[in-house]
Amino acid sequence: MPAPQQPKRKDRPCDAGNERVDAFLKKNPQSRKRKVADSPGDGSYEEEPSQPAPKRRISSSSAASRKSQKRVIRTISGTGVEEYDKLSSSEPSLLKRTLGLKNNEHSKYVGATAALEPSFLSLSSNVPFTNTLAEVRLGDGTLRRISLKSTDSFLLHPDAGTQGYAEELSDLDSIEAVVSPHGKALIDLYFRIVFPSFPILHKEVYLEKYSRSYREFSPPLLAAVYLHGLHYWTFNDSLSNFPKPDPKTLLKLARKSLGNTIHRPKLSLLQAGLLLLQYTDTDSAELTAQMVSVSYGLGLHLDPSDFEIPDWEKGLRKRLAWALYMQDKWGALIHGRPPLINSSNWAVPSVSDVDFPENQAHEDEQEGSSEVEKGRILFTQMICLSEILADLLEGVFSIRSAAAISAAGNGLSLVLEKVKPVQIKLREWFSDLPECLSMGSTQILKLNAVGYLRLAYIATEITIHRRIILALNPSVDLQLHQICRSVARERFMFAMDFVQSLKPQHLSSFWYFASPQNFALIGVFGTLLLSTATNEEEVGFYRTALKEYRWTLKINSENGARYMKPAMILLDANMTLLKESSQIGLTSESQELAKPPDALSTPQQQSCDVVTPAHIIETPCYQEEGRTSPNAIYSPDSLNAEEPHDFNYELEDSNLWRY
Repeated sequence: MPAPQQPKRKDRPCDAGNERVDAFLKKNPQSRKRKVADSPGDGSYEEEPSQPAPKRRISSSSAASRKSQKRVIRTISGTGVEEYDKLSSSEPSLLKRTLGLKNNEHSKYVGATAALEPSFLSLSSNVPFTNTLAEVRLGDGTLRRISLKSTDSFLLHPDAGTQGYAEELSDLDSIEAVVSPHGKALIDLYFRIVFPSFPILHKEVYLEKYSRSYREFSPPLLAAVYLHGLHYWTFNDSLSNFPKPDPKTLLKLARKSLGNTIHRPKLSLLQAGLLLLQYTDTDSAELTAQMVSVSYGLGLHLDPSDFEIPDWEKGLRKRLAWALYMQDKWGALIHGRPPLINSSNWAVPSVSDVDFPENQAHEDEQEGSSEVEKGRILFTQMICLSEILADLLEGVFSIRSAAAISAAGNGLSLVLEKVKPVQIKLREWFSDLPECLSMGSTQILKLNAVGYLRLAYIATEITIHRRIILALNPSVDLQLHQICRSVARERFMFAMDFVQSLKPQHLSSFWYFASPQNFALIGVFGTLLLSTATNEEEVGFYRTALKEYRWTLKINSENGARYMKPAMILLDANMTLLKESSQIGLTSESQELAKPPDALSTPQQQSCDVVTPAHIIETPCYQEEGRTSPNAIYSPDSLNAEEPHDFNYELEDSNLWRY
């Protein structure tokens, strides 16, 4: 067996994730007390009735509501400040000297070929370099050199005067009005359930800002956090007694304000975009492209280790960068488009434990919460899996690779040659997963988001074998042909067993944005195997298996797991295409698949041993060269979900993805 290819960097993100860390030397989050505006634009704040009394009075200048005025934070009676750097020593803040989350300014990275030359700063005798960074006023902005070890520089521009800035405060008030007086409870739900598995915010920074006023936030970020909190409305016993705010109104405000905020990009814009991309798939490819472009302007593709910014922002930039990297790669897979981020312009180092401020000490013991420590490891391993997917997309599915395979005399041989290094990396990744990420590792009264990681792994494997099956032709050696189909069949059944093994604590947890399409890929793969079946026994086997898979998707989606609905719709669509193509003798496949499966009376299922044991078992799968060897954990009897992540897909006017 040839040695696996080495990664391009010395360390992969998942290396640090394999070691558990018991504690981090971080301060506890600040108090979550807050003020609520009693009416839009009047600038006064009052205590929320359901919340404890605040420690100090915080109000906003009435001038802040006037559309021509800059946003002002009032921290001490009679004293207005326009930026965090100007806060007095009596007002401690994590946001002092921040680059990407300034209150009234936004930054743009000055690249090597730009019309400004940052190295000129070092030639000026008026700019001290010994103990501080260079800052030079240019027009109404500032050129700031961010590192003493390089010429990396950013232009800081005022937010005032940018498109939509005058509407920002009214947008914030409108967003808060939709959820009032439940905003604090929704934020708590977000940090309890979603944040541990998708840690792209800095919790302490977010709560610091919220303790002063919701008006400090970027409108789309405030709305996005509320939207994710609304998914888990019933996970708060107190909220269950109130009518649930309308998420469609909130989503409309989020999208509208996102379109305005993109003209003054900050890290909060990327956070909002990524959270909205986890919420709904509407226009996800286009929004991802916008976020990638914004990230380059914010310098998120750079190594921030030597930046003169707070340590918490360095970690946040790395987590955000890798979250966007994952969004790009999985978006490319599910949409069938080339990735936008390439390794030659990617200098972000691997995430490490110190980049995650929260740890086991920050666990929320309330029932229905997610595990913080497991979430950190889960996020880190998803980054590593995404790098393997990137290798697969580049090596097998790029335009040049596809052309080379098509031009080859024996396409299968070239496909197998190209996928083997990826299979080896995938096998090593799976074998190195820590025990806490096994499907059976669950805690009582806790949600478990590990399902989205296991599904992503299955989708990567299926993508490999889907390409192999498509490369089979009559000229292929019969024995090799049989081996390829046998392994593909085993992978398909493993995927089905995984879906059947999902328990309520999996189904109700956070699911990554690509999960609906990854569920669909299982059905697509089964349909491909059905269409290329070589005998009646195979035809019967895959008909029965697909019927069973559709039934699992149906009962899960009708019991709350609505993110499975797109997979069911696409399975029906593929069966319709297959019927119309008349490749095999199918009759009303979509209608046939819609009926409940009868495992006891189906001849094909009995003869092909499709039925999975209902008890929990562990069984080694194929041990062939270059294959993964996962431990499958089956539990088909647990399929109910109470309130899972909801992508709001509906079939409407032949558009499968309209919200």
